[in-house]
Amino acid sequence: QVQLVESGGGSVQAGGSLRLSCAASGSIFSVGAMGWYRQGPRKQRELVAIILSSGTTNYADSVKGRFTISRDNAKNTLDLQVNSLKPEDSAVYYCKAVISSVPGLFREYWGQGTQVTVSS
Repeated sequence: QVQLVESGGGSVQAGGSLRLSCAASGSIFSVGAMGWYRQGPRKQRELVAIILSSGTTNYADSVKGRFTISRDNAKNTLDLQVNSLKPEDSAVYYCKAVISSVPGLFREYWGQGTQVTVSS
């Protein structure tokens, strides 16, 4: 089995920073794309940032220039540095990864989520 565990959420004031982390563990043969998603109150879950195994990244327009996604392929970890936080960034942040436990067979895994609350 594979597990994703997030950490690093918390409560900050507007303009503050946090670093979210996600660690994948278990029966892992290969890790493909990894990403961060978020879901605010009464909102649908949305993509925040994604990073391929090659290092190619893509960001939602709302976070470009403020958030930075990174990964450590050797450790199967994913980070999200979030700066210049705004109240509208408040949400539960989820880590997602595409992982194969056997060669050629990939599936998506989600973490349990970590809460980020930004006060004005």
